[in-house]
Amino acid sequence: MKYDNRVRCTIVAGGAGFIGYHLCKRLLKEGRNIVCVDNLSTGRLNNIAKFIEEENFMFLNHDVINALSIDCDVDEIYNLACPASPAQYQKDPVHTFLTSVVGTKNLLELAKEKNARILHFSTSEVYGNPSISPQREDYWGNVNMYGPRSCYDEGKRGAETLFHDYQEQYGIDTRIVRVFNTYGPKMAINDGRVVSNFIVQALQGKPLTIYGNGKQTRSLQYIDDLIEGVLRMMADDVPHTPINLGNPHEMNIGEIADLILRLTGSSSPIVYYPLPQDDPQQRCPDISKATKLLDGWQPRIGIEEGLLKTIEYFKKEILLN
Repeated sequence: MKYDNRVRCTIVAGGAGFIGYHLCKRLLKEGRNIVCVDNLSTGRLNNIAKFIEEENFMFLNHDVINALSIDCDVDEIYNLACPASPAQYQKDPVHTFLTSVVGTKNLLELAKEKNARILHFSTSEVYGNPSISPQREDYWGNVNMYGPRSCYDEGKRGAETLFHDYQEQYGIDTRIVRVFNTYGPKMAINDGRVVSNFIVQALQGKPLTIYGNGKQTRSLQYIDDLIEGVLRMMADDVPHTPINLGNPHEMNIGEIADLILRLTGSSSPIVYYPLPQDDPQQRCPDISKATKLLDGWQPRIGIEEGLLKTIEYFKKEILLN
């Protein structure tokens, strides 16, 4: 895409990642002019290779820790720029934290300059290891600020604070979504999260690794449901406060492992390892706020349907690697 100040464009920071790919795909389908910004630390160029061929798509290899200059007239900014799985964000915790805080500040400054609406992809990790379930948006969380997950958890919490303060102080049109465990095609084989780990291990005939006793819970949301909720978040009448987007159907890790073994037809054994520090025991969103404010939004894709689509994707990925 050749852009100038006469073209209206939408910025997707972190657009070469798993969620970023699906968001770009949906926005392109709607006819948007997309500027995808990614430093490819965890995003993958092959995710967006087909998009680059399109006239209304541009890729910028850029780290949002550095200020971003865009010539076009920006209408919306989506901030996904941060590693999202423990295996990824713990490789360089300082950079992870700075991406969440300094990177977010830079994108907010751009939104201020361009008078653009900006949406931040926060996370259920802001709730830490919760003492209540399901988790509501008014719950302040139980987060260790001095541990291996702190760079991500506290970084995301700090980013939410910046979004609040820029809205209050400068009147920036902000949105915040708290994303609960999301899965689907385009996850990386080495992503390190429960669904991708189990599927890849099952398909390769390797033991499924459960950390802890397998009783801790997760609530799995298929990617298409998340993207639909995100787009509804950008409507004119949506408030600036955080909104949970997730699936309230709660499953424990052992149940997820058993289901993936059944759907893949794998005979892989299950092995158990010690639970990592600060690993949350429960993840279950209260989505009543999203349903009320986002035109009745709720997850539509059932767990088996979503997992079967994801399994088919990983079958092809494994053959290519």
